[in-house]
Amino acid sequence: MKAIQSTFDDLGTALADVTFVVVDLETTGGSPDHCGITEIGAVKVRGGMVQGEFQTLVNPAEPIPAFISVLTGITDAMVAQSPRIETAVPAFLEFAAGSVLVAHNAGFDIGFLKAAARRVGVPWPSFRVLDTLHLARHLVGRDESPNHKLGSLAHVFSATTTPDHRALHDARATVDVLHGLIERVGNLGVHTLEELASYTSRVTPDQRRKRFLAESLPNAPGVYLFKDAERRVLYVGTSRDVRTRVRTYFTASETRSRMADMVRLSHAVEAVVCQTPLEAQVRELRLIDEHQPRFNRRSKRNRKACWVKLTRERFPRLSLVRQVRDDGAHYIGPFRSRVTAQAAIDAVHEVIPLRQCTQRLSGNESPCALADLGRCGAPCTGAQSEREYAVVAARASALFTGDARPGAHLLRARLEALASQERFEDAAKVRDRFVQLVRGAARAQRLDPLLHTAEMVAARARVEGGWELVTIRYGRLAGTVLSPRGADPMVYVATMLATAEVVAVSSRADPAALTEETELLLRWLEQPGVRIVDIDGAWTCPIGGAGSVRHELEPAIAAAADAAAEVVGFDGERGSALGHRSGWRAAG
Repeated sequence: MKAIQSTFDDLGTALADVTFVVVDLETTGGSPDHCGITEIGAVKVRGGMVQGEFQTLVNPAEPIPAFISVLTGITDAMVAQSPRIETAVPAFLEFAAGSVLVAHNAGFDIGFLKAAARRVGVPWPSFRVLDTLHLARHLVGRDESPNHKLGSLAHVFSATTTPDHRALHDARATVDVLHGLIERVGNLGVHTLEELASYTSRVTPDQRRKRFLAESLPNAPGVYLFKDAERRVLYVGTSRDVRTRVRTYFTASETRSRMADMVRLSHAVEAVVCQTPLEAQVRELRLIDEHQPRFNRRSKRNRKACWVKLTRERFPRLSLVRQVRDDGAHYIGPFRSRVTAQAAIDAVHEVIPLRQCTQRLSGNESPCALADLGRCGAPCTGAQSEREYAVVAARASALFTGDARPGAHLLRARLEALASQERFEDAAKVRDRFVQLVRGAARAQRLDPLLHTAEMVAARARVEGGWELVTIRYGRLAGTVLSPRGADPMVYVATMLATAEVVAVSSRADPAALTEETELLLRWLEQPGVRIVDIDGAWTCPIGGAGSVRHELEPAIAAAADAAAEVVGFDGERGSALGHRSGWRAAG
C-alpha cells in the first residue's frame, strides 16, 4: 500500500481553497442601531483571483448628513431611486453565501449588516469573519506605516485601487491588502484559514513550524507528553481528542505564556490512547507524579501537602505533619499548604481547649498564658486529670473521625459571643478557619472508606449506549472497559476483573494511589447514574461527619466572597448581626 504524505488539509482549510468576500459599506453615521447604509461594495476572491463583484447604492430612508456627503460624495439625490435595505441586504447575502467575510475594521461593517438583517427580518448566516485591521496590527510595524488605516496600508502593499470612501473602491483596495497580509503570514508558516483567523504576533514562527509534531497523533481520548531533545518529559496533558488539542499549542488558541517556552523546547509529542476520559485523567496524574514535568504546576502540589494529626499521648495535642504513619493517631487532610493546615489547627483551638504546648508533660510545670485565659485546662500543672482531659480530646477526635455537629455547635456559640461584642472581623476569621478544618476532615472521611475497600466494580451508562465499567481496588483505578450497546455487560465485567491490576493492601501510611487519583475516582462514583455492580468492603461516610457541616458553611463563604448585602443568620433570620457580618448560612 502506497504511503500518503500528510498535507495542510489535515490541519485545516488551505487558504487557496477559501472563497473570501471582501466587503465595505458607506453609512449615514457610526451607530448601526440609529443610522442607515448608503452603499454596499464587495469583491469575491478565491486563490488570488477575482470571482465577481457586488455594488449597489442603498436608499437609507433618511437624509444623508452634509459631512457624510462631503466625505463619500454620496448625496440624497444619488440614492433617491436606489433599492431600499429590504432589497439590498438579501441580494448581498446571496452573493456572499458560503464565503468568509473580510472587512477592514470588520466590527463596523459586519455590525451594520447584522443590524440591517434584523430590521428586515432576514436570518444572519453563520459567516466566518476576518478583520484585515486586526491582522495588520500584528504584521505591519510603525516603521512601515504611521498607522493602520486602509489608505496607509493600501500604500504599503501597492494596491491597484486607491481607497476614496466609496464602497467598491475601498473593497478592491482591501483585497490587495488582504493578499499582502496573507503573503506575509505565509512566510511565517501560516497556510490555513484556521491559523489565519487565530493569528497573533504572540505566536512565534518557530512555534508555528512545530505543528508537524501533532501530525501522527490520534484523534482519540488519551494523554499526551511533550518531550525535549533528551527525551525528558516537559508537560503532560489530557484531552478527549489528543491530536486536536495538541494542535492548539502551535496557534494563538494557547494563551499561557509558559506554554510558548515549553513548545520552544519540545522535540516530540507522544500519546497514550485511553478508552475513557476517566482513564486518561488517571494516567495524567500518574505520569505527572512519575516525571515531575517542569511545566506542569500540578507536579509541585504534592510536595506541599501536609496533614493535621491528633497525637496519641496521655494528653493528646494537634501537630502539623508531612507524612501519615500507622501509629493509631487520627489524621485529617491532606491540606494544600501549611497555611490552610494551620488554619484548621487554629479552628480546633478556638472551640476545644486542647493543650498547645509541645513538651512531654510531667504535671509539675508552671501554667501558661492560655490557662490564665481559660483556653486550656492546664494538665501541665496537674489541674486537669488525664480522665478529664480525655473528655476534651474526645471532642477533637469526633471532629476528625465521627460526628462533627457538636463542634459546629461550639463554633456557633463562639461566633455568637464574638458578634454580641461586635467583633465581626474576628468572627469571620474564626468561621473561615473552621471551614478549613471541616474541608480537611471531610476529605479524610471521604477518602478513607475507598482506600480500605478491597474491590469495587461500578458502571455508568453511556449516552451512545452501552456501559463504562470501572474496577477500583484500594482507591486505585485497577481496570476499565467499555461494553457496546446491546451486549451483556457482565461478560465485559468478568474480562475486566480477570485482567485488572493487582493492588496490594492499602493504608493511610502507604496508600495504593495518589490522593488526587482517589479523589478523582470518588467524583466519578458520585456522578448521577453511576451504579455499584459489586463491592468487597464497606463504602460509607458518617452521617454527622464533617461533610454535612461543610455543606452548611460553604454557602456562607461564597456569600462573603460575593460581598452580599445581607446573609441569612445562623438562626435563620435575615439581617442579624451574626448573619450579616460573620456570614454563616445555617441549614434548618
